[in-house]
Amino acid sequence: MNADFSKPYDPKATESMIYQQWLDSGYFNPDNLKIKNPKIQNYVVYMPLPNVTGTLHMGHALDNTGSDILVRYYRMKGFRTLWLPGTDHAGIATQYKVEKELRKEGASRFELGREKFIERVWKWKEEYGGIIIDQLKKLGASADWSRLRFTMDPDYTKDVLSAFVHYYEKGLIYRGERTVNWCPRCGTSLSELELEHQEEKGSLWYIKYPLIDTKHEIPNTKYIIVATTRPETMLGDTAVAVNPNDKRYAKFIGKTIRLPLTNREIPIVADLKIDPGFGTGAVKVTPAHDILDFEIGGRHKLASIQVIDERGKMNANAGSYAGMKTEEARKAIVERLASEGLLEKEESYVHNITICYRCGHVIEPIPSMQWFLQMDKLAANALKTVQSGKVDIQPENFQKIYFDWLENIRDWTISRQLWWGHQLPVWFCKNQTGSSNSQFLISNKNLSAEDFVVSVEKPATCPICKNCDMIKSPDVLDTWFSSALWPFAGLSESDRKNYYPGNFVSNARDILNLWDARMIFSGLEFMGKPPFQNVFVHGTILTKDGKRMSKSLGTGIDPLKYIDQYGADATRFAVIWQANGQDIHWDEAAVMAGRKFCNKIWNASRFVLERSGNSKFDLPLQTETQNSLTPQTEADKKILAKLAEVKKQTERYIETFEFAKALQNLYDFFWHDFCDIYLEESKGQIADEKTGSSTQAILRNALVESLKMLHPFMPFVTEAVYQNLDERSNQFLMTTEW
Repeated sequence: MNADFSKPYDPKATESMIYQQWLDSGYFNPDNLKIKNPKIQNYVVYMPLPNVTGTLHMGHALDNTGSDILVRYYRMKGFRTLWLPGTDHAGIATQYKVEKELRKEGASRFELGREKFIERVWKWKEEYGGIIIDQLKKLGASADWSRLRFTMDPDYTKDVLSAFVHYYEKGLIYRGERTVNWCPRCGTSLSELELEHQEEKGSLWYIKYPLIDTKHEIPNTKYIIVATTRPETMLGDTAVAVNPNDKRYAKFIGKTIRLPLTNREIPIVADLKIDPGFGTGAVKVTPAHDILDFEIGGRHKLASIQVIDERGKMNANAGSYAGMKTEEARKAIVERLASEGLLEKEESYVHNITICYRCGHVIEPIPSMQWFLQMDKLAANALKTVQSGKVDIQPENFQKIYFDWLENIRDWTISRQLWWGHQLPVWFCKNQTGSSNSQFLISNKNLSAEDFVVSVEKPATCPICKNCDMIKSPDVLDTWFSSALWPFAGLSESDRKNYYPGNFVSNARDILNLWDARMIFSGLEFMGKPPFQNVFVHGTILTKDGKRMSKSLGTGIDPLKYIDQYGADATRFAVIWQANGQDIHWDEAAVMAGRKFCNKIWNASRFVLERSGNSKFDLPLQTETQNSLTPQTEADKKILAKLAEVKKQTERYIETFEFAKALQNLYDFFWHDFCDIYLEESKGQIADEKTGSSTQAILRNALVESLKMLHPFMPFVTEAVYQNLDERSNQFLMTTEW
């Protein structure tokens, strides 16, 4: 069934029909493609895993349109193309979503218990988890949906847990107490890549820390003055630090001070990580509540005193401030410092605060018992792979961001205090822990390596006490740990032999290190080869006035609105047309231009068919002889030369991921050279007996070649036209030879 060519182009009536035809053909599956050359290469694209909580946004539209352009291009080039689709279980986001529903019902996950809560999440996933996949289909994504995977599928889960065991047995995974980034609202640790930074107008307080016994060495000095944005954490200070190259404090190093509001004495230490330009150049060191301070504490063997708990409230170590929220404690402490004459001054200060990338709550660094993956060797391998050119990151400026992160990497906190996700394959001896409570790990910080066993399957007999029913760790793995395995864990065993490694992955810059870098070192570790050859970092779509799109702020733009109103082709046209730089200031006018271009393609194609006497073509024009394409006029020569030139340019632009240049070039050729000039010239030439048949042949050839080049960008209208031109009505432009 073809779209009605006698009527104006109607994307609503056409696109769903065409997409269903593509699905029915089975050609999204590379195993069904009619490959002429058995030695032909694969072209494999990995879909950035959308969260099951997600719905299509403009970033998805840009990312997936770019990937689809490549997939459709290489499919027409005769490659065995696989675009591997999947969805991510999104531990924090999904749990947060379901807990929100429970709160509306007046319940909580703790009332349900872990098992019932997980059942509830699975139910939610089955109901809502496929929404974004249906939306990607509306966009025209030609992914192989028969291979759709979910990161909590049984086979995928087995690969994730096996990866943990592999790293542990290799000595790369360890458990220890460290100061980590903690989200009090989500109740879990986060890696530094899961944090966002938000500018805040606050204060910088200058506090006097009294010096002890310095009369002779440092005369006329009673205090060392420390500047801080967080006076509430001073109750956990275990040192004051200065830079050893800061001459102002040379005599202070090694001296002792009395910590205000407490009776504790703490040392002044020298550390190169201290910025002499911040505040007074002397900073408080609170190892329990700052990642950098934790590292300084380790170098100087300082104690770590926790004064803020997992809920973001002051704990018993905070004395009279216990139970207060941090903001309340801050106010009370500043007032007391002022009353005791220990507050030198307060200044307005604009700085960045750290927030959770999912819920937006302010992060609270706290000490926590977590599982870590040692990154030195893994990072070195990932670094070398890009430096050697085995993996190419484009645009090139993003290579520096990649290198900087890997060269300064910290060990990865891979455990999360959630219920939804891949539960760690760690089994604790119940008798050793003295508890049957599955939450014991949160409070028990003194377990040794002898208390647990790492195994994908639960041990039939406890190897430690030989008697108990072992307890599984309540922690789950960081979602990014599992998604890092996507290029091979997303494939079946046979597919790994046939389709690994792949070729291409595209995503926004904010997940270059969150995801791409981790996929690279995971592929090297488990498959012995990098997972892909090319990483393309696309721009960020901003509002027209340059603001970041956000549904919560009311600045989000829904691409489905444009698809429903103007069609998927017009929407695809708009996102690619504007993708000239790293950031795109969205202009709705580009969608209107895309809709007009669809009409132009449709109407020009009808004109060519009419000029051929309404005789349909024997596609893909195999019957056109070289003689019939011999130019008879200057107009013929120009259009054929321009067509050949544009075809070479389009290939080059697509293969170097310059999609906007390719589309703009094609637009100019089709609208101006073909329609405005050659179609007009053809009217007279067709009427001429000498040039009539050759003009018809050139018209047909130029049109069909244009449809082929435009198809990766605007697949629906070009496929609809192609099927209306074909006299056999059984050909797909999607699989026609480029």
